[in-house]
Amino acid sequence: MPAPEGGTGAVPRAQKLAPTGASGDNGAMFEVVAIIVVLVIAIPVGVLMSGAVAAALLGGLVKADVDHTHAGSELLETNR
Repeated sequence: MPAPEGGTGAVPRAQKLAPTGASGDNGAMFEVVAIIVVLVIAIPVGVLMSGAVAAALLGGLVKADVDHTHAGSELLETNR
């Protein structure tokens, strides 16, 4: 790149770091919003839903085991 008239040819630091266009950082902003959505909404919902599924499975297994263990008890009929 040839040196401008009357100058040394050095490009000022601010000009090197300036964005090239008005839409230069839209992609970065989308990434930030996507990360925030994942951290605030997706991960907590996923943890709560997987906990609910685990609780339902564990509850079903325990109930089946208790029903089998206490078969013939008069108290089993009150649970239905």
